[in-house]
Amino acid sequence: MSDPIHHECGVAMVRLKKDLGWYLQKYGTCLWGFQRLYLLMEKQHNRGQDGVGIGCCKLNMPLGQAYLFRERNAKRDSLIKVMEGLLKNISKLTREKRLDPKDPESFKSAFDFGGEVLLGHLRYGTSGAFGEGGCHPYVRRTNYTTKSLMVLGNFNMTNARDLNHHLIDRGQHPVFDTDTQTVLEEIGYHLDEAHDAIYRRERDKGTEGKLIPDIISEEIDIQRILEKCGEIWDGGYSIAGVIGNGDGFVLRDPGGIRPCFYYEDDEVIAFASERVPLMTVFNADQDEVKELPPGHVGVMDHAGGLEIKQFAEPQTPTPCSFERIYFSRGNDPDIYRERMKLGENLVPKIVERIDADLDHTVFSFIPNTAEIAYYGMMHGLRKMRRDQVKEQIVAAVESGEMDAIDKLILQSWPRGEKIAHKDIKLRTFIAQEKGRDQMVSHVYDVTYGQIAPHETLVVLDDSIVRGTTLKDSIIKILSRLNPKKIVIASTAPQIRYPDCYGIDMSHLGKFIVFQAAVNLLERGGKHNLLTDVYYRCQEELKKPVKEMTNPVKVVYENFTDAELSAEVSRLVTPEDISWKGEVEVIFQSVEAMRDAIPHHNGDWYFTGNYPTPGGFKVVNQAFIAYMDKTGGRPYDILL
Repeated sequence: MSDPIHHECGVAMVRLKKDLGWYLQKYGTCLWGFQRLYLLMEKQHNRGQDGVGIGCCKLNMPLGQAYLFRERNAKRDSLIKVMEGLLKNISKLTREKRLDPKDPESFKSAFDFGGEVLLGHLRYGTSGAFGEGGCHPYVRRTNYTTKSLMVLGNFNMTNARDLNHHLIDRGQHPVFDTDTQTVLEEIGYHLDEAHDAIYRRERDKGTEGKLIPDIISEEIDIQRILEKCGEIWDGGYSIAGVIGNGDGFVLRDPGGIRPCFYYEDDEVIAFASERVPLMTVFNADQDEVKELPPGHVGVMDHAGGLEIKQFAEPQTPTPCSFERIYFSRGNDPDIYRERMKLGENLVPKIVERIDADLDHTVFSFIPNTAEIAYYGMMHGLRKMRRDQVKEQIVAAVESGEMDAIDKLILQSWPRGEKIAHKDIKLRTFIAQEKGRDQMVSHVYDVTYGQIAPHETLVVLDDSIVRGTTLKDSIIKILSRLNPKKIVIASTAPQIRYPDCYGIDMSHLGKFIVFQAAVNLLERGGKHNLLTDVYYRCQEELKKPVKEMTNPVKVVYENFTDAELSAEVSRLVTPEDISWKGEVEVIFQSVEAMRDAIPHHNGDWYFTGNYPTPGGFKVVNQAFIAYMDKTGGRPYDILL
């Protein structure tokens, strides 16, 4: 993706089913579980760069010893810093004779993350604080193991404001930072209720106090607790947590918006946001890694058992299509095929825009996430050209023009080149220094000498959100090659509406397609339509949330996709360059995207059809915020 939008957060959880001595004997280290957690996080590093956090719960710790631990870091290279720091601590404890790496009891007692339940989180924030304090996991500590709680997740709750009022109505005093805090407190509240009911019953029966914790651990019903929480949550979420007694859980929203997968064998239970990390880390086949069904929770009891239970009524599945287009790593076999198909499905539009002139066109891509789709595009072009050549050869044979066959075979073969190169180190530097506007054009570099002035350059991008990088960097540097024309082809459709389920795409006015629609309305003397939509959005917000609709769709109804694309092309063309060639931007159609990605049909950012009531509330708030010129995300917690 050429535009720098924030990714989805990554979740990892490892539940060891054996004691540490088992892993020491079999694998030669008590760190086996900790190493698996690190690998799961590293394999999902694409999902978070704001910060990381890891958590640990140790089972059956003696009275007086801690059992819940957490480490967080929001600095550059935070995952490496956290892991290296903890490994250095092991070395220090070993030198001081406080830890023996070959003694499981010593290791578990001295090393904070030498426990059986390990959680990891890669953060790419969409709201709240961006320092270490905003990193997951969040912890709720008490003197009771069955009330203590640690939670992390990949989610965004559209009704975070309502959730906070819900807490206030109970008499609680929430801290308005992120929706993570509301999730922690909601689960904690129902956990307290369940705990206290069992405790009071046993106390009144005269049960000896030291026996009550074990009774509570046996009877606490995580599924029932999460059923109550799920009744008021609106959003996309994949949430993992652990109670102080060792009971763990991972749950997925009823629409399956956010992804979640799990693996289990006789040694370990593990969850992650993506399938391939589990396959790689545990050397598992594709069919051994299962997808957590929407509206279900994986419950791991303190004895190491796993049950997949329903906690909410599943809705019509609407898994996020952006996961397949961009967020998840492309080495998943299904995602690889889908991205290939996305590129192939663009071929008819591309051929039309270049007037089918393959002899004078060079094809490339904007690194690096569009590379797989580029292979699909090239496959589609070559297949099209082979079919054409077959027909022409048959015609030549039938007409007796045998001399034309050699020429037919050799001419007009699609030519691909590595044109654009991204300097990631430079991008990090300019994000931290003044003068970004002057330096942003140097984020990319190009391969010189591969394009002639009479040739068209087609560059594939996986999606175009704001268009700022195209205008400020990519088009400028591609124009140095002096092609006749630059075509930017997006494998994703036109992004028209805000996301409110985890992706940082909430400011409506920043979308290049929305800007194009507004420009066209103003040039057509229809600016009053925006005012009409503004008042309609205000009226929608007066309705119960389940009755709200999306009046913002009206903004786009006056224009075809081609008209909007033409205006986008004009908007991303830099004014301050001497190159006089043409820029054209084309987008995948929603229908072609659905053909390529048939099972992940969450497309609200393209269509405005939100999968939960809270989405319609957010789009109305986003349009009002645009018209009022107010900052902030429309789903942020405001009181």
